Amino acid sequence: MRQNLSSYHWVLIQLKMLCHPQSQIKRTTRLLSSNVIRLVSTTTYGSQHVASQRKKDVKPNTSTVEELKEKLRVQFSRAKLGHFTQTPPHQENLFSNNAFLTSYLTRILPGDVKNAIWGDLTRFGQRAVTDIYPLGKECEVTQPYVRSFDAWGNRIDELVTCGAWKQLKAVSAEEGLIATAYEGKYGEYDRLYQMVKLGIFAPVSGLYSCPLAMTDGAAKSAQMIKSPHLKKAYLHLTSRDPKVFWTSGQWMTEKKGGSDVSGSTETVALEQEDGSHLLFGYKWFSSATDSDMTLTLANIISETQPEPKPRGLTMFYLETRKENGKLNGIEIVKLKNKLGTRQLPTAELLLDGAIAHQVSEEGRGIASIANMLTITRLHNSISACSAMRRILQLARDYGQRRSAFGQIVDSHILHQLTTSRMEIIVRGCEALTLHCARLLGREEAGTATVQERLVLRALTPIAKMFTAKMAMSVVSEGLECFGGQGYIEDTGLPVMLRDAQVLPIWEGTSNIMSLDFLRAVMKTNGEAVTSLYEDIKVRLEDSKAKAPGNEFDNSAMLVMQAMNELISFLQKHPELIQSAARDIATTIAHIYIGSLLLEHAAWEKTSISMEVGKRWCEQQLLQLTPSQYVADNHSLVMDGYNPEEVYGPMF
Repeated sequence: MRQNLSSYHWVLIQLKMLCHPQSQIKRTTRLLSSNVIRLVSTTTYGSQHVASQRKKDVKPNTSTVEELKEKLRVQFSRAKLGHFTQTPPHQENLFSNNAFLTSYLTRILPGDVKNAIWGDLTRFGQRAVTDIYPLGKECEVTQPYVRSFDAWGNRIDELVTCGAWKQLKAVSAEEGLIATAYEGKYGEYDRLYQMVKLGIFAPVSGLYSCPLAMTDGAAKSAQMIKSPHLKKAYLHLTSRDPKVFWTSGQWMTEKKGGSDVSGSTETVALEQEDGSHLLFGYKWFSSATDSDMTLTLANIISETQPEPKPRGLTMFYLETRKENGKLNGIEIVKLKNKLGTRQLPTAELLLDGAIAHQVSEEGRGIASIANMLTITRLHNSISACSAMRRILQLARDYGQRRSAFGQIVDSHILHQLTTSRMEIIVRGCEALTLHCARLLGREEAGTATVQERLVLRALTPIAKMFTAKMAMSVVSEGLECFGGQGYIEDTGLPVMLRDAQVLPIWEGTSNIMSLDFLRAVMKTNGEAVTSLYEDIKVRLEDSKAKAPGNEFDNSAMLVMQAMNELISFLQKHPELIQSAARDIATTIAHIYIGSLLLEHAAWEKTSISMEVGKRWCEQQLLQLTPSQYVADNHSLVMDGYNPEEVYGPMF
């Protein structure tokens, strides 16, 4: 009867009987068909043999077991995966392992301030990669969605976010990521301390850094604008208690335009007898949709004057939910399907009678958001720097763990050159951003000079533009350091590039930032440029006095020479300034960063900082291309375009 069974069944029966005690054999045989039972009873493991073994356990013949297992593998085998697996990059402390950041703070901070905050920064740098990183990763995996209706057809507009997103809000409050800048504990260093913590938090936060940017901007507005409604909000926005802490939205963008806020806003505010307003409009791009409050713009109308007044836009404050927990006249039309920042709920919102309160003078809404823009653009810059630093830290560790062509990747000289160039860019961007944070801290503490205020106004849009563009380049280069793994979503690396793409767009594109710098120059009658020039000149002279030497002097000369050529261009070609705006802003970024890196090198006096300063200044600092400013650029782009052969919209 053995021939009646497949070879697989026969081997399986043999294997079960060899590997189990006698009681297990009995239970196994009960499950077999009667035909199989008769077969088993005729074998050498028949009833008499079984009876003789009842009083002791069966000890399997090991060699026979292995032979039988091998027979099973032949029929039911799987692909051999090999013995090699790649060790992933290990995460470093995001504070203590950043050599430039720790050195910069050592130079800038007074001893008592450094001693007070150093332990907190070190602890937080470790917490970022052990506790916060898993939360941020979960936000990428479990993305937000909207449940528009309940099972009974009722409109509920429930925005569903994961538990990790909610935990990140609590972490933000506990760590004082907003409160630190407003507590006044360290005077002019409060803002710098806050920005360093935000830089540690941002790259692992699952984009919770975005609502924090808008929350910080709202807190600054609430601090500057004397409004009873904002006074209440300020206490929530700057709280360290997770149960009290609020986040804020920033609902400015509408369908007709992004940066052109004044020309595109259609939302209207209907005056009410109690002094409040009802908002009616459509907000096209509303990030941090789950926020507790928001600041927004609208045109005031009334029953007697249904058309918007010619005075312009006014700023309003509204809480997103009523006291009963329901949305405040807000309908979530849809969540945006974005390239990156998918962890963050960004929505199109319909305002249908949302109760709001006027917090700016009528028609002064645009002017009122100026303070907010300074804060959010600085957040953008620190996020760009932290993204670059994060990918570089991971890449340098991975280079120690990955082998190629018979040696570890880190030992290849071309890889060393590539990553060193990345490091220099990151240090330059960090120097510029931290300097802006320092200037803002001095301005907020009332210790900034007139020149420092002008420099801050000029540098803020430049820093935002330059760091964002560099982030795209460095993060992309960083992915290449991982080879094919840099393109695999499971590694958590590609999301860094997708998320970085928002940096040159949010809070104003590169062109908008360049034009904003020119606006600052015009509003100050050129004093902003004069202040930049004097600032750079004095810094270089002081640095040369501290670090004399031909090599250092040559680097300083290159920076000053580029600045002089820029001033000459501005004076000789005022008609080209607008078309050259982007190149002017980029040139100033290169020049100013050069002066900052040389200043740091003169203080630190190490071969590494000297090399960083020298190599930064050796690059092309002057980015002007005058011949292109007078070329027929429009014809070049439109060559081959025929409106008569356009067949309708793409989407």
